[in-house]
Amino acid sequence: MKTPLADRLRPKTLDEVVGQQHLIGEGRVLRNIIENGEAPNMIFYGPSGVGKTTVANIIAEKTGKTLHRLNATTASVSDIKSITATLDSFLAPEGVLLYLDEIQHFNKKQQQSLLEFMENGKITLIASTTENPHFYVYNAVLSRSSVFEFKPVPAEDIEKALLRAADELKSSDYKGFEIEIHDDALLHMAGSSGGDVRKALNSLEVALLVSRPDKNKKITVTLETAEQASQKKAMRYDRDGDSHYDILSAFQKSIRGSDPDAAVHYLARLISAGDLPSICRRLLVIAAEDVGLAYPQAITVVKACVDSALQLGFPEARVPLSEAVILLATAPKSNSAILAIDAAMADIEKRDTGDVPEHLKDSHYSGAEKLGHGTEYKYPHSYPNHYIPQEYLPKNIGDTKYYEYGDNKTEQTAKQYWDKIKKGSGK
Repeated sequence: MKTPLADRLRPKTLDEVVGQQHLIGEGRVLRNIIENGEAPNMIFYGPSGVGKTTVANIIAEKTGKTLHRLNATTASVSDIKSITATLDSFLAPEGVLLYLDEIQHFNKKQQQSLLEFMENGKITLIASTTENPHFYVYNAVLSRSSVFEFKPVPAEDIEKALLRAADELKSSDYKGFEIEIHDDALLHMAGSSGGDVRKALNSLEVALLVSRPDKNKKITVTLETAEQASQKKAMRYDRDGDSHYDILSAFQKSIRGSDPDAAVHYLARLISAGDLPSICRRLLVIAAEDVGLAYPQAITVVKACVDSALQLGFPEARVPLSEAVILLATAPKSNSAILAIDAAMADIEKRDTGDVPEHLKDSHYSGAEKLGHGTEYKYPHSYPNHYIPQEYLPKNIGDTKYYEYGDNKTEQTAKQYWDKIKKGSGK
């Protein structure tokens, strides 16, 4: 049986691994651990096809330990006992590195069977999981392990992996052939993989199989071929071009305009393009910029949805993303926060705003009183309703108004409250 392309081209060194630069980039913690040749017990957490197994292989090679692989969906305690039987023998002179895939499928007893050998150092455990280990790995194992989060691989990095794979295939399966991958086909295979390098390489393998060489022994992978290989139609979507920003613009304007149907439509386009980072970033911006103080709790809900989407990856990420989009589209709107900060920033750029008032300056040091710093400050909590009139803005801009209450219920309620308090205090 032919070995899948992703396994045949699995990187042998850290420099060949695409993505995960927050872990294995120069000077990063996991890279330093690996290069030192002494690996602790670790848990690799992240979606499929992002390099967890590859990095574990590289660690085994660096440490000189005997590598054993188990998949928790099919393994049992007897499998672990078979591995521990090799300890202190010529079969594992430097100890064992056990790579346990999908550890969340091991029950408590199975996970506990590893503890004795983790503690005496005879087994180095590298467990991988697509689920949050803090929920699925028992505390005794978790407390003895370092957790590293692997993230979906950016499309531009997947493109590099695809091009490298094509080059290597020229000298093996397609020796004597020329391979050309059209730019839009490359972008489609990388973008539609959802950050999964293995999925992208599988698409390339299928695309090459269905592409017939011409009379000059040239194999061309077109966008149409890439669509067939991935079973996914390419969107008119250029990550660095106008279409990218047009869709994001329509997405935000539809939410701002309170049209949940249009908002979900543009979300679907972005999801089809596999652009999870842009979706998440834009949703957080919208929560603050367009909903803002009309429903200040929205950003908390959206942040939870975004975090869930990033942990889940596609296709499941579409559900919390849809929840966030519909919430924002149907929420009351206010742009008072962005108008206020933009006006304040403009003043900083264009005006001499003056010094901080003396009574507001820091007074928590000896000598502050002699300088007059903080001596006239009135502590609001010492007064009725926790309010006392005093000047807070610098003298040069003392009468400036940056924030105007929005016309929504939440901000108008706050306005009525403060109008009443300030009127009663004489301001």
